[in-house]
Amino acid sequence: MEIEHLRAAYRRTEQLTLICLVLALPLFGGIYLYQQGGNLDKTLPQLPLFAQVLVLIASLGLLAVHYLLFHRRIKATFVQEELSAKILGYLAATKQRHWLLFIVAVASSLGLLFSSNPGFVVVFALTLVFFSLGKPTPDRMMRLLKLKKQDRELLVEIARPS
Repeated sequence: MEIEHLRAAYRRTEQLTLICLVLALPLFGGIYLYQQGGNLDKTLPQLPLFAQVLVLIASLGLLAVHYLLFHRRIKATFVQEELSAKILGYLAATKQRHWLLFIVAVASSLGLLFSSNPGFVVVFALTLVFFSLGKPTPDRMMRLLKLKKQDRELLVEIARPS
């Protein structure tokens, strides 16, 4: 029964990861292509330079915060004795991580739309790197949670498609 609970939690986390990415990529891609095509209607309000810098700094700050929060939550699992508690802690940290990354992706997309500032492209690219590094896999869980080799079998079983 425990393995089914862990498998369901893993699936929900994996689905959230994919949904956030599937929503963020077309949004940014559409805005980027629209901007580059030169067909953008100039009636859109433009962000003042101060607001652009503020959104860029906030986005970069959120990227730093997501990284720190994720690793703080992972370190909190080290005191857990049960493997299932460690795995659930990792999955909760991963969900939080992806929500924050999704917020940064949307902010950088909207920032690009209302400013045409290439800094938002860089922020989005960094966000994509963190999205790809944050996808839950058995190997990442083993490494980040500092688990023993015998725990790998359970992690592979949880990640295996039903």
